[in-house]
Amino acid sequence: MTTITCAAALTDTDFAEHLAHLRGALETRLEQLLPAVGHERDLLAEGMRHCTLAPGKRLRPLLLALLVEDLGACPQAALQAGCAIEMVHAASLVLDDLPCMDDAALRRGRPTLHRAFGEDVAILAAIALLSRAFGLLSALETLSPRVRNALVATLSETIGVQGLVKGQLQDLRDGATPRTAEQIAETNQLKTGVLFGAIVEMACRMANASLDVSRALHAFAEELGQAFQLLDDLKDGDSDTGKDCLKDQGKSTLFALCGEKGTRQRLDAHLAAANQCLVQAGLGGGRIASLLQASFSDTRSNLPSAAGSAEHQSVNRGGMQ
Repeated sequence: MTTITCAAALTDTDFAEHLAHLRGALETRLEQLLPAVGHERDLLAEGMRHCTLAPGKRLRPLLLALLVEDLGACPQAALQAGCAIEMVHAASLVLDDLPCMDDAALRRGRPTLHRAFGEDVAILAAIALLSRAFGLLSALETLSPRVRNALVATLSETIGVQGLVKGQLQDLRDGATPRTAEQIAETNQLKTGVLFGAIVEMACRMANASLDVSRALHAFAEELGQAFQLLDDLKDGDSDTGKDCLKDQGKSTLFALCGEKGTRQRLDAHLAAANQCLVQAGLGGGRIASLLQASFSDTRSNLPSAAGSAEHQSVNRGGMQ
């Protein structure tokens, strides 16, 4: 197994400052990469900026940037690729929010794009964002053509019929029917986990990571995807999330199946397993571990220790008691 040398460890204060710096760089680059609004009727450009630059955590591009730092790869390429990832994420939210899908009114504290600009602009802006994302990856001059092609292929697979699109369709068609925990977890992986998996794959490609490291990080991405979706389920009733409340009522979610206690137990178990995957990848003390802790700091229990992995195995095998 290739030895990984993590970026220098940071104190909590230093990490918070570093995260703020990265987020600022991402915001600036995103603003530069999106089309400028030439005049008041330039609705497509305005719509693309409305949904992409809306206030958000930028978790996905930050994950890529920090993972590349931990693996010792090119930070400039990670910044550009992170912007591509954020555009894909923004486009997926626009499509999810449409009246024919989730019919949402609020996203990131703003009216959803179809409410603000109309369904026609929303659909076309989402398509334009996806197109722009592929263009950004294909133009990463600091990477070899082979790696650039791999990144484009990864993103294509992530969006397509075995990724985000399939997950959204499953959620739409099966979400109102009774499902097992395993079936719900499969949909959650497609809706959320696959994009985390793409981020991991991109970082590993950029860093030429070993197969062992890549496998451990892909397992990390799956655990993170499940944890993130469970956190989203737990916050469905909160009024300060910047999006519609109680959109999951009547849907077959793990929260509906397991209750709040069972959902929190699953969340803690997935976080423990994700942390253990980072240890296996040689990144247990890296910046990704710090991001994981910070991202879930508002849950009832903080990031569990690796000892929680035994609970995770029992959860996956037998479901919640």
